Parts: sequence; C-alpha cells; structure tokens
Amino acid sequence: MTPPLHKSFLTVPLAHRALHDITDGRPENSRAAIRAALALGYGIEIDLQLSQDGEAMVFHDYDLGRLTGETGPVRQRTATELSDIMLSGGEEGVPTLSEVLTMVDGQVPVLVELKDQDGALGPDVGILETAAAQAADGYEGPLAYMSFNPESVAAMARVAPNVPRGLVTESFPAREWSLIEAVVRNRLREIPDYDRVGASFISHQASDLNRSRVLELKSTGAHILCWTVRSPKVEAEARKIADNVTFEGYLA
Repeated sequence: MTPPLHKSFLTVPLAHRALHDITDGRPENSRAAIRAALALGYGIEIDLQLSQDGEAMVFHDYDLGRLTGETGPVRQRTATELSDIMLSGGEEGVPTLSEVLTMVDGQVPVLVELKDQDGALGPDVGILETAAAQAADGYEGPLAYMSFNPESVAAMARVAPNVPRGLVTESFPAREWSLIEAVVRNRLREIPDYDRVGASFISHQASDLNRSRVLELKSTGAHILCWTVRSPKVEAEARKIADNVTFEGYLA
C-alpha cells in the first residue's frame, strides 16, 4: 500500500535546497539555510549524494566545484572529509542526512530528493537509497523521498516502504538532459511509472504544470507539488494546479 503524504507537505511552502541566500552566509543545502527555514516555519527540500564510504550527504551536485573550494566527485570523498570541506559563502561543511534530520526534529516537513546515481536514469541504484533509509531510521517527523529516476523511487519502496515517495518530473528538454537518451526522456516525460513505484505525489516543473498527464494524475487523486518557483507571481499561477510550491529567492 502506498503511504499517504503528510498534510504538511500540502500546506507548508518548501524552501528549495533550504532557505538559502549566499549573501547572508546561507549556502544551498547548508545547516545555516536549514536553520533559517526552521526559524520561519518553512518546509525544507534537500538533495542527497553518496559519500565514498556510503553515507547520505546533503549536497546537490555530483562534483564539489560549484559549491565548495574543492573539485572532484562527491563520491570520491568520505563523509568525514566532506564534513570538513566548507561550503562556499558559509562557515560549515557538507552535512549528512542524519544531522539534518536531527536539526529539524519533526518541526517542519522534509522533502528529500535522491540524485540519480545510475547516470542514465536507469536501474543501477540502491546504495544511496539504502543509506538514506538507514539515516532516517526511527525519524518520526514528516518526511518524503523523491527522484527523477523512477528506479530510485522503486528502491525506496523496498528499503523504506512506510515513507511516502514521489517522482520529480518535467518536460525533459534535450538541452538540459543531453546525456540522457531521447527514448528515455520521451518516456519519462509522460510519467508512466507513477503507479508502478507506489508514488503518492509528483513534484513537477512549474512552467509545465498544464501538461495533460499532470492534469490527469491530479484528477485521479495524485498530489501535485512543483519546482522551482522564484516569485509571488509565478507562485500564484502555479497554485492554480499545484497543491504546494518549492520556492527560492523570495519568501513564499
């Protein structure tokens, strides 16, 4: 049975990569950004990558270069090494998922995106999903997992069957997904795996919410979240279809 999404995911706006603002010393996915979101009562959307020693790390990119003073794949560093690498514009290193959940302690909903580890949105997954489930074992606050890769979501159904899960979806334009085969992009665009993976929601590209498949899912009871909203005007338009928004750059 698909676990239901906690009602807070539908009522509390979700801060994209936490409430980040580099000008205020709050890099994306940082502890500082998480503390800021908690202070204002916002939900938190975060990303997971895998460390060399199998820890679920809260970090968006596959490479360290954009967000730190280091370079090279996140997956080639241990959790301890990553915790010592300062996030650019901040004063703290890369946090683990378990650290973040301890900080949040059930105060607000936490939406966790597992970044694709297969490289082609395919079946070579499982290690990050297991690490995420282990890090969150016993956590009692509102929590949900999602991924662009349906196989990752299916893996979460196996390792954390009682935690709600969903698909991150969009129009999959070739210019942004150049490393993914067209046949894969064309298939995922139609969101065919919703029932198969036991999803209870999608988080869809805000500018593409009028897609017929999104409206079809909504009509059958699927919860519709969206990303990434960057202004009150865009938020108002998105909420005509979406139950909730993932936002950044302003206060939703």
